[in-house]
Amino acid sequence: MRAFRETTERDPERAAAVARLPVEPKLGLYAGLLRARLHDIQLKRWVRTGVISKAWLGTGEEATTVGPVHALERGRDVVAPMIRNAAACCELGLPVSDMLRAYLGSEDSPARGRDLHVGAWAQGVLQPISHVGDMVPVTCGIALTFKIRQEPRVALTWVGDGSTKTAAAHEGTNFAAVQKVPAIFIIQNNQVALGTRLDQHHLPGTFDDWAASYGIPGAAFDGNNVLDAYAATTLAAERCRRGEGPALLVAETFRMGGHATHDEREARDTVPAALFEHWGKRDPIGMYEEYLKADGITVKRLEEIEAAVTAEVERAAEQAVQSRDRMPPGESALEGVYARQGR
Repeated sequence: MRAFRETTERDPERAAAVARLPVEPKLGLYAGLLRARLHDIQLKRWVRTGVISKAWLGTGEEATTVGPVHALERGRDVVAPMIRNAAACCELGLPVSDMLRAYLGSEDSPARGRDLHVGAWAQGVLQPISHVGDMVPVTCGIALTFKIRQEPRVALTWVGDGSTKTAAAHEGTNFAAVQKVPAIFIIQNNQVALGTRLDQHHLPGTFDDWAASYGIPGAAFDGNNVLDAYAATTLAAERCRRGEGPALLVAETFRMGGHATHDEREARDTVPAALFEHWGKRDPIGMYEEYLKADGITVKRLEEIEAAVTAEVERAAEQAVQSRDRMPPGESALEGVYARQGR
């Protein structure tokens, strides 16, 4: 807890950004963390009860998504999440029930049963591309549009430590740097790529010099500290809106599970137990909750927020399950595609 508070106070600019946050937005961050965690818990319940076969969870990494999203302008800025950043959808206005329907593949799901990668374009959330790293050039293209139109808007995406090795991520970041577009790239370093530990695929061991290699400003933040994530992104967004080009942020966090629910035991064998213990003590929800208490927020108020978010997710699960029998007809696969083979 001492380290958590010191992190939010160490940098004067970030400390000022946090100090400007009114109480209600601070509590909104707390609700967002809870919503993200409970969304994952619901998916895990469905896996264990046979409703779905597996799920990709962001457990332990919630602050890396919730903090940055809350730093952007809702209704103006655009985000492109990876599957572990699904919380971006509900934090920008997509009902949790629609997020859960995506896993059920029902006709009334956001992708009409086509894909479990959920997005909400009306809310400014692009649907993820399963080939991680490919959202970087897409985000760059959107940011280039903002620049051409001279709109003070920002496009943001997350890049896993593993997907930093893809050509698309390199090319997109380089193009953004050269064209000075208003884009923010967050390297979500959760210490493992699928089942490959960071030390097995990234020789430097850190991403401290990654931004400098593209000639753009960079900064690191504590990916388990929602206030640090919020403040770092706020400063980067302000820079983008001033027309000063892209920024690359590095979020240090940890994946508290497998690549998906089907290989959690394998993850425990792949990653040292000491890492799970180290990061487990730095749970983003528990840390922020204790911070808020020390900051004068009553236990009763936090319990009220938890109860409200719990009820929201439970209602969403009930509504989503009712869609299980609404499977899309086969011929709908030909609708909305760019081209199809003629008869």
